[in-house]
Amino acid sequence: MLWTITIVCLFLAGLIFRQSFRKRNEERETMGEDAGLAILEFGRAFPGEAIREVISTANGRTVFLRLHDGKAGCMHAHGHHYTCHLIEPGTVRVSSVGPRRLEVQFANASFEGGTFEFRDEKQAAEVSLWLLGSFRPVIAGPDPEIAGRPS
Repeated sequence: MLWTITIVCLFLAGLIFRQSFRKRNEERETMGEDAGLAILEFGRAFPGEAIREVISTANGRTVFLRLHDGKAGCMHAHGHHYTCHLIEPGTVRVSSVGPRRLEVQFANASFEGGTFEFRDEKQAAEVSLWLLGSFRPVIAGPDPEIAGRPS
């Protein structure tokens, strides 16, 4: 009888330890990654793009990036890995769902779209301007004299 009680107590102690360890790992994952790591990962995926500004969502799982030439980028964390997207003009649809929330739909990666909540209204507005700024058409070519000529 004493051995049975001892085995049950050890089993319960193991379950409690496992739950606390699992909870600690989940908290670490839901906190999101550091913005510096996001910059490094995006730079590795798109080495020719210079990053001007970074804004992460409230939960830290998604990072939106403003790039040097008016383009935008998006990174979504999957555990300790990111999926990186360079947002091309015409491939994203943005709508407001609330003061701090944006619904973003990507035409070329529908599984990454969704509703994103930011820390405040200013960040949500800034990201929506970045994403809408990626719609700007290129009017002039590399040489302004050639851009105005018919081909």
